Amino acid sequence: MIPENLRYSRDHEWLTEGSPATVGVTAFAADALGDVVFVELPEPGTLVKAGDPCGEIESTKSVSEVYAPADGEIIEVNVTLSDEPGLINTDPYGAGWLFRLRVTGDPDLLDAAGYTALVS
Repeated sequence: MIPENLRYSRDHEWLTEGSPATVGVTAFAADALGDVVFVELPEPGTLVKAGDPCGEIESTKSVSEVYAPADGEIIEVNVTLSDEPGLINTDPYGAGWLFRLRVTGDPDLLDAAGYTALVS
């Protein structure tokens, strides 16, 4: 199920409305990755541009980059993921969030219907 209250990038990241926005990877991406074993996230204070790589998620299958879904500044990272990276698999829209972003500008993102069409 794709939450209706979030916005989505074409690279399978989600973010909440407003600023700061909470950012994570979708259940679709988490399922494709397999069991997540390590997460590398940007440092707070890092400035990012939409579409730029800003972290990595390592699973038993592969290593995948995390892309910034919008321009902005990283203001917080989910430190719990360093000890429990599997939260990305078990709760991708909740406890498995990646970072909080102070959004600048108006990102080009999909609504839930648009994301559903992308992954269907």
